Amino acid sequence: MPKLKTNRGAAKRFKKLARGGYKRAKSHHNHILTKKSSKRKRHLRVMTQVHDADVRAVRRLLPYS
Repeated sequence: MPKLKTNRGAAKRFKKLARGGYKRAKSHHNHILTKKSSKRKRHLRVMTQVHDADVRAVRRLLPYS
């Protein structure tokens, strides 16, 4: 059986959690920040968990995580 390739884009975006889920950063915190409120930008800083419906897809992209 050949080794599986890890999707390098996904490897940079997702980190495995101890319970089997994945953590990710929130989007829209990269540019055009002047029109966004401080509260909105502050909430975009925190990491969040990948939704249960998407965990299977992320797991396929990261076979050795």
